Amino acid sequence: MRTPPLASPFTQKMLGLPAPITRDLVVARDLKVPMRDGAVLLADHWAPRAGGGEGLPTALLRSPYGRGGPMAMQLARPLAERGFQVLLQSTRGTAGSGGDFDPLRHERLDGLDTVDWVCKQPWFDGSMVLSGPSYLGYTQWAMADELPAQVKAMIPAVTESALGLPLLHKDGFGLEGLFGWGVLVELQRRRWATARVMLGARRRHRAERSLPLSGADRIALGRRSDLIQNFLAHDSDSPFWSGTDVSDGVPDVTVPASLVGGWFDVFLPGQLRDYARLEAAGREPRLTVGPWAHADAPVIKTMLAETLEFGLAHARGTAPADRAPVRVFVMGAQEWRDLPAWPPPGYAPQQFHLHSAGRLALDPPPDSAPDSYRYDPADPTPAVGGVRMVIDVKTGRVDNTALEARPDVVTYTSDTLTDDVEMIGEVAADIWFRSSLPHADVFVRVCDVDPAGRSTNICDGLTGVDGADELSRVTVTLSPTAYRFRSGHRIRVQLSSGAFPQYNRNLGTGEPRLTATRLEAADQHIFHDLEHPSTVSLPMRTH
Repeated sequence: MRTPPLASPFTQKMLGLPAPITRDLVVARDLKVPMRDGAVLLADHWAPRAGGGEGLPTALLRSPYGRGGPMAMQLARPLAERGFQVLLQSTRGTAGSGGDFDPLRHERLDGLDTVDWVCKQPWFDGSMVLSGPSYLGYTQWAMADELPAQVKAMIPAVTESALGLPLLHKDGFGLEGLFGWGVLVELQRRRWATARVMLGARRRHRAERSLPLSGADRIALGRRSDLIQNFLAHDSDSPFWSGTDVSDGVPDVTVPASLVGGWFDVFLPGQLRDYARLEAAGREPRLTVGPWAHADAPVIKTMLAETLEFGLAHARGTAPADRAPVRVFVMGAQEWRDLPAWPPPGYAPQQFHLHSAGRLALDPPPDSAPDSYRYDPADPTPAVGGVRMVIDVKTGRVDNTALEARPDVVTYTSDTLTDDVEMIGEVAADIWFRSSLPHADVFVRVCDVDPAGRSTNICDGLTGVDGADELSRVTVTLSPTAYRFRSGHRIRVQLSSGAFPQYNRNLGTGEPRLTATRLEAADQHIFHDLEHPSTVSLPMRTH
């Protein structure tokens, strides 16, 4: 055992949590936790020096990212200073834990074995809370429908019960997120992992642009990565991923749950589905959604705050502070809003039509010629802000002026608003589209244009199209949102055929993603006439 260093004043200020009860902690390191198949996983036990954690509930964190650095300073320490003892465990095959790391596959049984082990420890007081973001959140969902009575609450953040699968869609492969996460996990196996991730960003960017992608791992890491190769070779519907989607078990979860998400997190749509499943099963979950991307610091602050308020109350057998089931941040209005449900009542889909000359309006379009642009995968339309996972790019709302000046981006803009208008809920688009090639993508983004003409993004989505050389209506699901357009502003819809490297570029050839090398430019056509009305559906406030 040794006393860990104090968290830096910067870290404490960043987290913005209540004052610690104590800063005098002891850590028992490298505790051996046996699994049913003989593997042994390592864990660190954090507790206040006074009393050694006696009488305190346990917060369980299961992570593939090691047990030092951010896992210790930003997760374990703040909880151990404020009323919990903490068990921070390295998942199978990571940071000294036995076995091989095979993402998502071992978390159910390993998690249940760990919970059982904790319950048998002399320092365990009888109450446990699960907490953690991203992969740490998935480790909660993986076992959530079979937890013992000692587990009193779970707080999964920026995660979902089908973690990773949304990025693996054949018609919208999340190259940047999957490749970036694969590189991160592989570098965790080496010393100075955090520094390696930051210093290796340039090599990762070069790897994302390489062809064929089968060699990208060697460019980024200097060696082959089975993890990255599996991401590139197997789409979400492949039998390879069988058993990793645990969403069918969500309705059977009885542990009180508080979900924390962000409007610019890639896993938000799945997280909202998890919330809906719990609510439909009568479980009364909580949901908090802020204006955050996956790796933003306020996600951790909010998750920790929920663990300390919601989780600690349930662990002590008391009711958490009363609040609305759903709390969201309404961008544009810059305010938090309490809602009775998701999607909230009082909002309904409203169709905005694309017109010629770049106009966006509620009325249907007259007969008009389609708009056209040329998409070249050798110079792919770049991703700018928005829903991003990696830490070395701008995320969320950014200036889209330079993006919209590109010849491969077209925009449609409303008249100036005379009153504030607000949308909260699901967003979708139906675009009549034809390409000169049979394989293409359609990217749709909703933006707010301020009185100075600055366009900033709100939400977006991409759909891949096979048979794109035939005119068809393409449905694009955009990320959910909550936004208020101010009077004097305009609503803009932006269309293109990519957002690279957030999404893998469509090479236009239909070749397998892993081995494709040929690039073909395409002429794309957006139709907006009486027979082919292209629309964007926004969930507008009705009263």
